[in-house]
Amino acid sequence: MRKTRTRRRLSMTSLIDVIFLLLLFFMLTSTFSKFSEVELTAAARGSAADNDSPPLFLQLGADDVRLNGEAVALDALPGTLGAETAETPRVLLVALRDGVTAQRLTDLLVALRGIEGLSPTVMGAS
Repeated sequence: MRKTRTRRRLSMTSLIDVIFLLLLFFMLTSTFSKFSEVELTAAARGSAADNDSPPLFLQLGADDVRLNGEAVALDALPGTLGAETAETPRVLLVALRDGVTAQRLTDLLVALRGIEGLSPTVMGAS
């Protein structure tokens, strides 16, 4: 009867060891990669454009994007804004409408990331 108890303890200990070794193996062999990164920088005082050009106004909805009141596709936005900011740096005010998800805002920020001379500002909800 004593031998049976000892065998049970040994088999449980070896099972825990195997599970621990598997856990270590998968932790050490797996890689962690960054899927996408969006840089967010805090606005500094006086960082706005010093010219007299009015800011651009973008409304982000759940299904549509409006730039200065005109509907624009999200994919076409970099080309449209690139033409606006080619001559002088501009400020872009982004207003979020109802139903906008965090993923939708992230998609917008990724689209705006490569545009030179553009300072996007996301306006808070009022």
